[in-house]
Amino acid sequence: MSDLPQGLDRGLWFIPLGGAGEIGMNLNLYGCDGKWLIVDCGVTFSDDSIPGLDVIMPDPSFIAERADKIVGMILTHAHEDHLGAVAYLWPQLRCPVYATPFAAAFLEYKLKEAGLENEVPVTIVPLSGHIDLGPFGVDFITLTHSIPEPNALAIRTKHGTLFHTGDWKFDAEPMVGDAPDIEALKALGDQDVLALIGDSTNVFTPGEAGSERDVRDNLVELFKRYKGRIVVGCFASNVARLDSISRAAMANDRHVCLVGASLWRIVETARRTGYLSSDLTFLKADEAGYLPRDKVLYISTGSQGEARAALMRIAMDQHADLSLEEGDVVIFSSRVIPGNEKSIQKVQNLLAMLGVEIVTARDHFIHVSGHPAQDELRRMYQMVRPRIAVPVHGEYMHIKAHAALAAECQVPYQVMVENGSAVKFENGQAKIAGRVWSGRMTYEDGEVLPFSHPTLRDRKRMLYEGAASASVVMDDSGRVLADALVSVFGVVDPNSAEAWAEAVDNAVGRLPKKARMDDDAVEDAIRSAVRKAFSPRKPVVKVHVTRVD
Repeated sequence: MSDLPQGLDRGLWFIPLGGAGEIGMNLNLYGCDGKWLIVDCGVTFSDDSIPGLDVIMPDPSFIAERADKIVGMILTHAHEDHLGAVAYLWPQLRCPVYATPFAAAFLEYKLKEAGLENEVPVTIVPLSGHIDLGPFGVDFITLTHSIPEPNALAIRTKHGTLFHTGDWKFDAEPMVGDAPDIEALKALGDQDVLALIGDSTNVFTPGEAGSERDVRDNLVELFKRYKGRIVVGCFASNVARLDSISRAAMANDRHVCLVGASLWRIVETARRTGYLSSDLTFLKADEAGYLPRDKVLYISTGSQGEARAALMRIAMDQHADLSLEEGDVVIFSSRVIPGNEKSIQKVQNLLAMLGVEIVTARDHFIHVSGHPAQDELRRMYQMVRPRIAVPVHGEYMHIKAHAALAAECQVPYQVMVENGSAVKFENGQAKIAGRVWSGRMTYEDGEVLPFSHPTLRDRKRMLYEGAASASVVMDDSGRVLADALVSVFGVVDPNSAEAWAEAVDNAVGRLPKKARMDDDAVEDAIRSAVRKAFSPRKPVVKVHVTRVD
């Protein structure tokens, strides 16, 4: 859907292409007098809607058409839903990229995997740094989150200052990284902030998100209960949690083993940037197998039930180096991301079938969110005091509740957006002035494909409607020389081989002689006949015509 607004080359605009009306896949555009600043470029992970997809990302067509007007891309932090699409989409955008040290180091791995490490210009911005990009002056403000170096952005323009929170919470004593820069937020609030564009993820959670320090203390006590193997599933990017789990394991005389490539990548990034102490040592899965069950703790990827992650392979008893049994425990030190409920339930059921005990955040205080709860949101609004609230980073129900909370905090105006909404700031107010194209893309076999691509459309149709293949042999005059062969997949076959041959003969026979010599016309006729036989289903039908002299 697109209702392109007028005047995009004038004034101040905000357009989300991802992350508004959903959690994940963030891509935000800020426009000022015809120049564009991109904030974040992330992915989300596949669901069941189209099988076989690993990652899903926003369709950048709108901004790619204006690539010569892009002044830069800023990455607020190193989570996949904020930078995971850079390596896939940058070739369409070809703009400079700016990030603080941890995100830049993590992005380096992603670019190497894509063969772009020497092509993408990445500038490292110091914490609390400032950059000037065309009509935008951007101040980085340090906050806390579940990964090092989460940055809010004060985006200053001649039309007003916009405050983009990124992902954040308030943790006065973070276990890894700096505390939130409260003084910078207060100073910003004294400078007449036009709008706050902010995180809505935990808007339904009362109170505060909580501190990692409390989780660490609880993990120490929880690990004492077990004599078998302990496996902890957590988000690989949560460096503070990796540190907490490792130190709780050491306190219980257990060696720590990492299971999953993304964990090793995050550990290496954290070591390079000084966020993980050198006194922490980690084993590989094949090394840990020689240790007694009560002397090892495994940290594993896959807490969201991802099909290809380590924890799912462990649950299916298909991991080469780790097999669980009765007396072992798997601890889910993570939250359930909306949409992942079925996948998580599947992996937990498989673990239960192995006789493994399962512990989640419902049972013990073993996880704190990296996103602000209601009291933290109120505190942020009290400090920044924007005229306008634009909730993002949430499903629509989150955005609606966040707008209501902002109104409660005496913010005069609230704008509720979806991906593609074009928000125009003018005269101290804001409105949705139209829509731009927003869609989804995926990466497959070395190509970035839109969801409208015929391959993906056919795959989705085959999932629900099945498929059929028809082969016919003809001579150059259009005469059918042998019985047609029809194969059916994923749907009940309504015909016998003889009936299919007759149906194909009849379809070809009804064609004029000239059309029978045209392969395209023959294919269309046979395809129509096969589909008619399956009505009301509409399977994908492929027809092969072979000509014999």
